[in-house]
Amino acid sequence: MRPRQVEVVQAPGWANHPWLMHGFSTRSGGVTKIYRAAREGQEPGKFRGAGELNLGFTQSDERALVEENRHRFVQAVAGNSALPLVTLQQIHSQITYRIGKDDELAAVRRGDGLMTRRPGILLGIQTADCISVMVADTKRQAVAIFHAGWRGTLRRIVQGGVGRMRMEFGSKPKDLIAAIGPGIGQCCYAVGEEVRTEFRSQFAYSDELFCEVYDSDPVREKYPLLFLTARAPGHSPIGPSLHLDLFEANRRQLLDAGLREDSISVLGDCTSCHTNRYFSHRAERGFTGRMMAVIGIRE
Repeated sequence: MRPRQVEVVQAPGWANHPWLMHGFSTRSGGVTKIYRAAREGQEPGKFRGAGELNLGFTQSDERALVEENRHRFVQAVAGNSALPLVTLQQIHSQITYRIGKDDELAAVRRGDGLMTRRPGILLGIQTADCISVMVADTKRQAVAIFHAGWRGTLRRIVQGGVGRMRMEFGSKPKDLIAAIGPGIGQCCYAVGEEVRTEFRSQFAYSDELFCEVYDSDPVREKYPLLFLTARAPGHSPIGPSLHLDLFEANRRQLLDAGLREDSISVLGDCTSCHTNRYFSHRAERGFTGRMMAVIGIRE
């Protein structure tokens, strides 16, 4: 079977900045087969379909295959597969790092944000439903990238990260552009009431980030009368599920950090809805690969 080309998703208009390298990966174009084989109910060793672009060193995949996938993705983004790729051990925090010196490239760091003004490297964040957010200073040619799940969003990693760009690089919000990458959409991101409670303690607009969804299923649609008096455990009425909009939550943080509305791109693809194109931890019940978002400065 002819191998598929590596797909790189880019933010609208960012190609107008020739000094800037960036891209969001999808499943397409790699050599990993274990996750696709599982989705199609086949054994990996006997699977003859096209490979996928898992970019995370997961327990189930072979490290050599992931390294090959990373080389392919870096080549597709930057035109040079040997370019250093700086990543993190992501911990759903508000911790960010500035990368500059040679000895900082390979260091093992725990955190969820990276930034630099150094040309010739790529900063990378891994996702499989969480949101990746890129920020670029078009005047000072500085870049940053953040991993924002609900915990990182609650801790204002994006807003705080922009604040650190102002401190480290002298960035001004009017010069910044931002892109919010693919991630789980509000349509699929059900959370507990405790998450809304925590957001209410941090954001005045928190209720605008949540909606209540009454899930439908074939049995309920066919026999609606059976559910009119149904009760959940504890004899409480069956209620709706609560859904969080991570795209909007992080867009609001960028606005709060001073960015102009027209400088923020929200790609909006839901990873849980589109598992044919993206890896999704929730939709695939934890057995899945990782995408990567990368940003850098050309030499």
